[in-house]
Amino acid sequence: MSSNDPISKDYYDYSAWYENLEPTKPPVEVILPCDPTADDRLYHICISAISIVVMLVLAAFTKRKRLCQGFLKGVPGLLSPVNFLDHTQHKGLAVAVFGVLFCKLCVIVLAPIPLPFVQNPESDYKEYWKILSLFYYPALYYPLLACGTLHSQVGYVLGSLLSWTHFGVLVWQKVDCPKTPQIYKYYSLLTSLPQIACLAFLSFQYPLLLFKGLKGTVKTNASEDLDSSYYRDYVKKILKKPSKPSTTSTAKPKLSERIYDAVKSYIYTPEEVFRFPLKLAISAVVAFIAVYQVALLLIVGLVPTLQIVRAGVTEEIAFLLAGFKIMLSEDRAEVVRIVVHYIWSTEVCYISATILSCLVTLLMLMRSLVLHRANLRGLYRGDIYNVYNRQRSVRPSRPALVCWMGFTSYQAALVCLGLVIQTLVFFICLMFAVFLVIIPILYGRNLIIFHIIGNMWPFWLTLFLAVLIQHITAKFAFIKKDAGTRDLDNRSALFLLTYFLFPVNVLVGVLLGVWRMVITALFNIIHLGRLDISLLNRGAEAFDPGYRCYAHYLKIEVSQSHPVMKAFCGMLLQTASQEGGAGQKMRDVEEGIQLVAQEKKQNKVSNTRRAQARWLLLFTLVNNPSLVGSRKHFQRQSSESFLNGTLNRTTKESSRRDASQKDEGKEAGKEADAPATN
Repeated sequence: MSSNDPISKDYYDYSAWYENLEPTKPPVEVILPCDPTADDRLYHICISAISIVVMLVLAAFTKRKRLCQGFLKGVPGLLSPVNFLDHTQHKGLAVAVFGVLFCKLCVIVLAPIPLPFVQNPESDYKEYWKILSLFYYPALYYPLLACGTLHSQVGYVLGSLLSWTHFGVLVWQKVDCPKTPQIYKYYSLLTSLPQIACLAFLSFQYPLLLFKGLKGTVKTNASEDLDSSYYRDYVKKILKKPSKPSTTSTAKPKLSERIYDAVKSYIYTPEEVFRFPLKLAISAVVAFIAVYQVALLLIVGLVPTLQIVRAGVTEEIAFLLAGFKIMLSEDRAEVVRIVVHYIWSTEVCYISATILSCLVTLLMLMRSLVLHRANLRGLYRGDIYNVYNRQRSVRPSRPALVCWMGFTSYQAALVCLGLVIQTLVFFICLMFAVFLVIIPILYGRNLIIFHIIGNMWPFWLTLFLAVLIQHITAKFAFIKKDAGTRDLDNRSALFLLTYFLFPVNVLVGVLLGVWRMVITALFNIIHLGRLDISLLNRGAEAFDPGYRCYAHYLKIEVSQSHPVMKAFCGMLLQTASQEGGAGQKMRDVEEGIQLVAQEKKQNKVSNTRRAQARWLLLFTLVNNPSLVGSRKHFQRQSSESFLNGTLNRTTKESSRRDASQKDEGKEAGKEADAPATN
């Protein structure tokens, strides 16, 4: 290239040009700060005062209801927002309130003003205001949840007023100021959509509950958990005689059937006789909201910037690339087209990676719901080993209670972290595939990766032939079939081939190790947001904090909310109330007859009813190991007599042998003393 060439001259004088360059910038829309008509500071002052008044009214109503119904038979305390161990209650209210709270948390993390009361926080105290906001918003939305705890018309009326106020003011503010200068002009509006949906649900649900309460179609008793027919239906279902198994063929299932079963295992279908615990329902909804919030932040944080850069590319980009010794083309217009195409490809890869990570995360969450149900059912049946792969005690403990309290929060945090890491990894993989494989093939240049592979083709061919030879000889030369059995054949040749292929197999092992790292990394990245499976092997599950939290969470749920236990307790309470009323009438009429016939009735108790009562007691204790500690004779047993809350068979047999030996010793002593007395 000659020195008189204008392109060469510009190339060597790029530094002077770069100093005097004033590139033309594309027009950028400037978004000014917007102050809504409903001032946020004044709104929070008013709504905080209203929330305090609502809590005082609820406290007064709770105290009055306790005095009317008795201290032990009243509603739960007002400090308890919701019974997280009640499977029969309406889950929509708690789920919606937790969704609103999580949306506010997403806003707090990125907001320059964490508390609406402080308009211009100082930089030295900004972090303290954020910490204070983490406790302010749960207190602000607590009345929304407490109004539904009372199961009364007063609570439904107050909940309707509060939910309408929150929903109306939030919609009002977003209509007044749909654009904000934070991150993206519509980010504030888009990030508040789940919050608006949750508040809209509360605004609809509280009036609906009030209407049902006025019609008498909804129970107003706060202890309706044990009165519900759900637990009795569950017991009927598990005690129902199974139908005769149909004669199934032992043939291998077809490919279509296996695909159908695989797809079905990732789709959760609700069942009437099984209800998810409240905390699992909250965790699922909050996880879905977390996927939306993180995906929105990933998209609006980079895609608009890439679009602005792509729109601002001019012909001067050729001189900038020439300064870095990059010559895409001698035509500046073609250089602009290539750079714009590359930026557009990067944008497509990023959006595709975000969408792919969202789909994978949602698929994993659906799979988690299916496994949650299977694990809970297994523990309800007592299959502890199948769920935990080891013998564990299903009873409350300090770490189990801590993990149970933070399970929903941990699930949401891991979903957010997993989605970010998945997007980054998928973006790098897509960029590698597009810029090193697809674009070089389409344009026929920059085939760097193909040149490297082409130069190493003898090495790859050697490895391929070595693996192929081992598979072929293993199938046709070293395995013999005789009378339906398989055994090794030609052992001398097998040992010789093993020796000669040792160096080649070392190189194959290096590739195997690289592939193992890739598969392990992808598996852990994809399943990072799931707590129901461990990212470590079965022997090291205790070192996985996520799975350890899930295992402890299951202990609390199963030990405190077992359907058979609650059905048994409900039947006991119902029987006690019925027997108490009938016994009072009989005492008023036939008190003398009962005193006379008391001894006769005790003798007439049938052995069948006694055996049935003992069988029901045994069934209850087997399925509820935590109840063993409440029995009278539990203190008499040693700690070695119990394994996982149940009596150890070996200890029982040894105690029986000791007792029988003592009895035999006593009988022998009596026989020895008998001649002396005679």
